Amino acid sequence: MKPADRQTFFERLRALDPHPVTELEYQTPFQLLAAVLLSAQATDKSVNLATRRLFPVAGTPAAIAVLGEEGLIPYLQTIGLFRSKARHLAQTAQLLLERHGGEVPRSREALEALPGVGRKTANVVLNVAFGEPTMPVDTHVFRICNRTGLAPGKDVLEVERKLLRNVPKAFGTHAHHWLILHGRYLCKARTPECWRCPVADLCRFRPKTPEPAHVQPR
Repeated sequence: MKPADRQTFFERLRALDPHPVTELEYQTPFQLLAAVLLSAQATDKSVNLATRRLFPVAGTPAAIAVLGEEGLIPYLQTIGLFRSKARHLAQTAQLLLERHGGEVPRSREALEALPGVGRKTANVVLNVAFGEPTMPVDTHVFRICNRTGLAPGKDVLEVERKLLRNVPKAFGTHAHHWLILHGRYLCKARTPECWRCPVADLCRFRPKTPEPAHVQPR
C-alpha cells in the first residue's frame, strides 16, 4: 500500500471512531494487564464476564497473591486455559509485589519477564495504560495487514515492525485499536464484509466479497 493510501486508510477509520478503546474492562494498569493476560485464546466478552466477578474481590496484585492459583480458579474456569492462566496471574501478581512495589512496570523488558506476558500483551499494556504508540499484533491485525497490503509479513513480528515504520505518526496511538475493531466486525476471517467497508477501494484483497442477496435493497 502506498504512503498516500495508508494516510487515507487511517483517516477514514479515525473518522468513524475518533477515540477507540479496548473492549476489555479495567480500572487500573494492573487490571488491564490481568485482563490481557487472560484474553489469550479467549474472547473479550468471556474475560469481562470473569473479571466482573474477580476484580471486586481481588483487583490488586496483593489481593490476587492472597487468592493464589487455587483461589483464582473458581473465577476463571469459564475462560479457556483457565488453569495455566490462574497460575500465571498469581505468579505475576507475586512478582509485581517483589520486584516493582506492586506497580505495573513501564518497560517492555520488565513486562515480558512476567509469567504469561508475551510481546503482544506487553504492547497492549504499554499502549493502552501508558499511551505509547506500540503496535500489538493479534490475529485480526495480522490478517488485515496481509489481506489489505497495509503491512504484509510472514509473522507477527514482521507485521509489527512494518506498522511501526509505515503508520503515519498522527495515528500511532490508536492504529492497532482501529485495526482490531475493523477485523472483529468488518474484515472478518471467513466472510469479510467488503460491501460496507470504508477502505475497500484501498484494499488489495481480491475478489471483493459481494453483498448477500438477503440484505440488498430492493
